[in-house]
Amino acid sequence: MPRPKAKVPSPIGKRIKAVRTRKKMTLNQLANDTGCSIDYLKSVESGKEMPPVGTLLQISRSLHIDSGELLRDQQETLDQRVDAYAKRTENYAYTTLTPGAEHKHLKAFRIQIAAKQAHKGVGYQHEGEEFVYVLQGEIEVSVGENVNHLQPGQSLHFNSGVQHHMRNTGDTEAELLVVVYNP
Repeated sequence: MPRPKAKVPSPIGKRIKAVRTRKKMTLNQLANDTGCSIDYLKSVESGKEMPPVGTLLQISRSLHIDSGELLRDQQETLDQRVDAYAKRTENYAYTTLTPGAEHKHLKAFRIQIAAKQAHKGVGYQHEGEEFVYVLQGEIEVSVGENVNHLQPGQSLHFNSGVQHHMRNTGDTEAELLVVVYNP
């Protein structure tokens, strides 16, 4: 029996803006809560920028919602949620491994980064801790000025309050398990 066609999800930025306006929160308040610039938040809300996982966690925490609410389509079926919970950005895709973990401090993601690519933009930082485990490929994780080179089976645990950046240094797609603790 064929599955129904997946509905095209609404952009995350529109969801952020809808929640923010519903809660009567200004962009200035959201910027102060997250540390993101108002211009960057406007770009996110307009769909011009796709925020990395850490920034989505900061935004959802500021809005007092589960980050999964921003990542999933409100109308999707359970089959679609199980089959295709990946969101693709310019250079990487991430799949939540903890859907429905409302108001939890721990979030897990499977992240895929295209060969020789990096998360778009400058470094990221968010309160808490992060654990990265490489399933396949070769990646470089810069934490502050320290550069870590990881291969399959290797991991890194670090303070995510320190600016960090991840990139695939290999010739094939990299796949990672990333667990973020946000107090």
